[in-house]
Amino acid sequence: MGASLTRSGAGAIGGQGDLLGPEVRVSVMLPLPLREAYDYRVPPGMTLAPGDFVEVPLGPRRVHGVVWGDGAGAVDSGRLKAVVRRFDVPPMPEVQRRFIEWVAAYTMTLPGMVLKMAVSVPAALEPPRPLVAYQRINAEPPAGFKMPPGFKMTDARRRVLALLDDGPARTATELAEEAGCGVTVVRGLTEAGLLEPVMLNPTRIGRPDWTADGPSLSPDQAAAARVLREKVEQRVYAPILLDGVTGSGKTEVYYEAISAALKAGRQVLVLLPEIALSAQGLDRFARRFGAPPAEWHSDLTGAARRDTWRAVANGEATVVVGARSALFLPYRDLGLIIVDEEHDAAYKQEDGAIYHARDMAVARAHLGGFPIVLVSATPSLETQINADTGRYTRIHLPARHGGAVLPEVKLIDLRADRPPARHWLAPTLRKALQATLDEGEQAMLFLNRRGYAPLTLCRACGHRLQCPNCTAWLVEHRLARKLQCHHCGLQQPIMDKCPNCFEEGTLAACGPGVERVHEEVLELFPKARSAIMASDTLFGPRAIQEMIRKIADHELDIIIGTQVMAKGHHFPMLTLVGVVDGDLGLAGGDLRAAERTYQLLHQVAGRAGRGQRPGTVYLQTYMPEHPVMQALAVHDRDGFYQLEAEMRMEVAMPPFGRLAAIIVSGEDAALVERTAMALGRAAPRSDTVAVLGPAPAPLALLRGRHRRRLLLKAPRNMAVQPLIAGWLEQVEVPASVRVQVDVDPYSFM
Repeated sequence: MGASLTRSGAGAIGGQGDLLGPEVRVSVMLPLPLREAYDYRVPPGMTLAPGDFVEVPLGPRRVHGVVWGDGAGAVDSGRLKAVVRRFDVPPMPEVQRRFIEWVAAYTMTLPGMVLKMAVSVPAALEPPRPLVAYQRINAEPPAGFKMPPGFKMTDARRRVLALLDDGPARTATELAEEAGCGVTVVRGLTEAGLLEPVMLNPTRIGRPDWTADGPSLSPDQAAAARVLREKVEQRVYAPILLDGVTGSGKTEVYYEAISAALKAGRQVLVLLPEIALSAQGLDRFARRFGAPPAEWHSDLTGAARRDTWRAVANGEATVVVGARSALFLPYRDLGLIIVDEEHDAAYKQEDGAIYHARDMAVARAHLGGFPIVLVSATPSLETQINADTGRYTRIHLPARHGGAVLPEVKLIDLRADRPPARHWLAPTLRKALQATLDEGEQAMLFLNRRGYAPLTLCRACGHRLQCPNCTAWLVEHRLARKLQCHHCGLQQPIMDKCPNCFEEGTLAACGPGVERVHEEVLELFPKARSAIMASDTLFGPRAIQEMIRKIADHELDIIIGTQVMAKGHHFPMLTLVGVVDGDLGLAGGDLRAAERTYQLLHQVAGRAGRGQRPGTVYLQTYMPEHPVMQALAVHDRDGFYQLEAEMRMEVAMPPFGRLAAIIVSGEDAALVERTAMALGRAAPRSDTVAVLGPAPAPLALLRGRHRRRLLLKAPRNMAVQPLIAGWLEQVEVPASVRVQVDVDPYSFM
């Protein structure tokens, strides 16, 4: 990472407890697309400190913000508007304010937009409203009690009363759900004098117990855990790569680090790339520590996000498990970050503030002076090089836990072992599936493509069904009877006739998605219990958790799915993994295509044979000679990384060089083109810096906006941000055109 972890000049102030003294003005950072803080007057009787959350006027409305420091004094005091109020929440810690400034400077994002990610739940600034619950007044009505006129004791009312006879007070919604009735039943019992309302604490955050005993660890695990505990106890910045083969028990090892942080009274953040990984992990965590962690992801209700935000701010939430945005929560005393599956591309935020959560987490740990543990069986090449060169400490777990062995990987050459026409499973894979079912074991078929077919074309005129808003084909989802764009979300009903030539019955699905593979499985193995596991068939963590339970309890024999099921899950009876299209990720000119494909297929293969039964992986490919396929077949991960590093080094590509992308977009294609060309003419060029483009982005039309890209290539040790800032200042950008900067781009779409 190129920028140094020092405080920037503007807004760099003292600790959160330092009062601002006799000054009558403060600078307030607002969570809006603003480059700097605004000055406000402090009214008499109000005392403010840096980090305080306040409400201030902005034009005709009132907005929330954070006191960033002393006012600059450029505006006459008489013209300043006054702070309206200070919110009764703990102030934003000084280290988080520095982190916001650092992220803004590194990613070249307006500081107000980074602050917006940290104050993403404005409702959390208000005092929580008491939660109304209901309890029995008496087990039996008091003497002389008379039912209200017209009141009848129905079965639903009896069920509600029975629930409260032996149980704690519950909300009306909880009672209605458990009793199988409506909330009006609860209200009726209250009006009749049989129930009374009571106030409960609305925050229900678990308190993990660090004293709880964990499982016995292998010698390798125990040695790794000892290193992590020592780093946590030392309370110093320490980047650590926990590198272990799939099934080696990395989670139990970093649980020991979590226990050490909790013992020290500090908070812990566990980052996961996808919500899907949290379902099984949350139950596992609760079994280990006696209580679930706080969750943070997009599927939470507004009330849950509000409660979690406040619990993090006041220190009540001691462990948070969440997606990348959890990094910006207002931790009172953060002492450890775990980045699980650190190589995963989902850690890159592509919209709004463009950042990589793994890299920003390393910066947060550096600023806070505490350890960060990057966990993976297939580390990113950047992390691998950092560990090889000694910048990160490497802890290696070379063997699977409990005596399990790595699966055998067999390549199926689709040029010789061809599936039947309009089918996708080669004869060898079909035989292996049948043998697995005969043994009473489970199988997984992996295809990283949702829906039924990725493309629909007309056999009569050749027309292809394309999204009108994006440079992308419409994907057929036959189960839902719709065509969908996976980039902008556009949905259309499946058509009976071609929209171009109007012929009926000529539209043909081309290529397979998981639904089409499932169709083939039903045809070949009608007695097998099968299901699809993909993000568009499972809605939310609980649905994923239920699917995982069915697999673990062997209620399913064959699972067909996407990358949702590729990592993090442990199924002892799953002994066969079949990769339907191993070449899928290798197409195109993406810098990281080979690395990503290797990581994904390695993780998929790691689902097989994690129990006592050995596993086998069949990998269908048209390119068995490809280095990725050869490395997977012989479990030569380090050899693949060495080859990949040599290829990148030859052309000075990351991690041996720096890249920054400039994305120009707008609804007017001609205006976008002119702006991109102007940027191209003003681009900095030297013996060490090159600028490629402008050129249409691979997704040249996305969500109705035309896109052009420029790519700056620079030496590894160069800070590209000042160079880019000076470049962009030379070009006047029309208001309707957006120019985004992506420092260290991960995707080239």
